[in-house]
Amino acid sequence: MKLGLLTLLLSFPSLFLAQDNKESSVYPNTFTFGSAKVSKFDNKAKRYNDWAITLGGGTSIMHHSDLTSLNQDGKNFGWNAYVGLAKQISDKFGLELQYQTGKTKQTGRIITRPSYGLGVATTRYNQVSLLGDVNFSNFFRRTDNKSSFRWSLHGYAGIGLQGYEFERDDDKPLSTLPNGSTIDENYQKFKQPFRIDSFFYQGGAGVKYNLSRRIDIDTRVMFIISGDDEFDGGGETPDGVYNQIKKNFSDNMIVANVGVTIKLGKHNTHLSWYDAQNESLRKIVALESRSVEPIICERGDADKDGVCDDWDRELDTPLGARVDGAGKALDMDLDGVIDLNDACVAVPGLAKNKGCPYLVDETLEIIEEINRFEGIEFELNKDVIRVQSYAKLDNAAEVIKKLNSTVKFYVIGGTDTRASDSYNFDLSQRRANAVKNYLVGKGVNPDILITEGRGEKDLKYPECNPATKCPEWKNEANRRVYFKVAQ
Repeated sequence: MKLGLLTLLLSFPSLFLAQDNKESSVYPNTFTFGSAKVSKFDNKAKRYNDWAITLGGGTSIMHHSDLTSLNQDGKNFGWNAYVGLAKQISDKFGLELQYQTGKTKQTGRIITRPSYGLGVATTRYNQVSLLGDVNFSNFFRRTDNKSSFRWSLHGYAGIGLQGYEFERDDDKPLSTLPNGSTIDENYQKFKQPFRIDSFFYQGGAGVKYNLSRRIDIDTRVMFIISGDDEFDGGGETPDGVYNQIKKNFSDNMIVANVGVTIKLGKHNTHLSWYDAQNESLRKIVALESRSVEPIICERGDADKDGVCDDWDRELDTPLGARVDGAGKALDMDLDGVIDLNDACVAVPGLAKNKGCPYLVDETLEIIEEINRFEGIEFELNKDVIRVQSYAKLDNAAEVIKKLNSTVKFYVIGGTDTRASDSYNFDLSQRRANAVKNYLVGKGVNPDILITEGRGEKDLKYPECNPATKCPEWKNEANRRVYFKVAQ
């Protein structure tokens, strides 16, 4: 078990550096094109100091042992001193690598053997440990407390290695040898070096006062569990006479220290005194209390297309051209000719032919005329032609009747994006049939008219999916019938 604890102890230094070894990454940014590079979190990016040096000293007493510092035979206070290197992991938790040394004095009597007299021992110890530091104040502090705080309550717990040396004697008279010399039979001295099995454990609590940007006053009371029955000087072995005063195995002591924490770094605030929740709340309150009138179109709208230059991706849109939400002129058939200049809006064509494809004979002029009749409109969810579209159809009938009988036309019906795909397909077919029947009634040869329902698959304004994204005039334009030459 002790070997496993040692392994765990040795692994902790890597935790000190883990926070500073993050590599920069690239994450997608949904509000821009491409990606945004995220800076490495290093010392330059930190906003708070997180390293500190601790040092202090005080008294130590042997407690819960065979020989004790405070008993009926007197009060014997020892001394203790420590120095450490602390790393704050968060505002609530930190780690400290600590070295401490000190000396205790303790006494004890063997009740069952009064001849042994009063045993007096001193223990000199050296300890290296890793402490966890929990800032309880940052757990319980109210986030809406706007006042500054300078006191904090801390809890400590840790494990480490120790080495110690004790001397023990008693008040029993010296023994006289036959040669006349004297010896002290009960004097004993023992040294325990640092070893793999010389673990000790400690825990306690303390209070810190934030004196300045650089200095904290630190008070601590720690209970130290030695893990050895020989730590108090009772004897070199657990079965020693003085080690039988009490049945406990581990000799423990209490240390009380006053010290300082020297905070390192260039920032004004140390992470142990930083309350992230409180700061976030303060910023929210500050933003809520601001009275700022929104600025709309700060840079204006130079091309008068209705899209502010702040987010307009095409600042020189021709006057009168319809644009999308980014300010780019619409090109519904994607032929490179914007709808404003495209004589064949629904048919991909050539720029030198005003966006229309090349056709044979005189049909080019006829097709240009037919494309003007795009937009035979219908009421929502109906296949009845609107009265205002009759004049368009009458003109279309006259133009078509003048054509060569070999030229055929598609009568294409469409819908908006409301309802299901199957329903919209059926509705669009009925609308195309209604237009064909009307033209046939005006004398158009039914053999040159081919009806086709496309439902919502051929929107004039594809951005209107769903329909709630667009004003109603765009949805009305999607509920139309238009013509296309059958090639």
